[in-house]
Amino acid sequence: MDLYPAIDLLEGRCVRLYQGDYDRGTVYGDDPVAQALAFEAEGAPWIHVVDLDAARTGAPRNREVVGAIAAAVDVPVQTGGGVRTAGAARALFDLGVARVVLGTAALEQPELVAELAAEHRVAVGLDARGREVAVRGWLEGSGRDLFDLVESFASSGAEALVVTEIGRDGTLEGPDLVGLGEVLARSSIPVIASGGVGTLDDLRALHALRAGGRSLAGAIVGRAVYEGAFTVAAAVETLTGASGTGASGAGGLGTGGSS
Repeated sequence: MDLYPAIDLLEGRCVRLYQGDYDRGTVYGDDPVAQALAFEAEGAPWIHVVDLDAARTGAPRNREVVGAIAAAVDVPVQTGGGVRTAGAARALFDLGVARVVLGTAALEQPELVAELAAEHRVAVGLDARGREVAVRGWLEGSGRDLFDLVESFASSGAEALVVTEIGRDGTLEGPDLVGLGEVLARSSIPVIASGGVGTLDDLRALHALRAGGRSLAGAIVGRAVYEGAFTVAAAVETLTGASGTGASGAGGLGTGGSS
């Protein structure tokens, strides 16, 4: 199972939101590139980057920063947030991003997933409050059911599902193991878990999770690392040393929020 330390960008700075609330954010740094390099130095196999400004407005305000991160590190970068057109996705690929996460666009234009996946590495971001998937930076409900959507993308060409429980994101209260197990049981696509990781034991629990004969491909961590609950190096070591192999089909080159 791969670790995806997260860099969430708001006005060019590294921040973390609490339960997706833009009014409850904490700034953790002014140099996202240095943060990405630090994560890489600690052994992170991926860097997960979210453009929170774009997720809210659709305008790629932090695109240059994302490109600078991708250019600076040797590990693959996965990015999402406000990627709502083929042009926006291709601009990120041109900057060296390895995989783009489609959230709102995937729900509203599911054909876009297949179009881009024919040429590039694409993931679908499903950010849910309970079972309702949210869109537009988690500011609106879609009225769509998480588990129905998981099944609907089975043949889309997406190489991963990034599944976030919004109510746990940034809380350090532990991941939604029951919900993630249901997602695993309903799809053959590799699943990357996001939201709630607060301890190394949470990572061990995610690594041990099995459903439908499958395991998780990865886990995104954010606030726990920034606040010193554990280091990226310790997390990588924990996942490497955990018993069992775990499915990591979403890796290959070397993850909340994608709307």
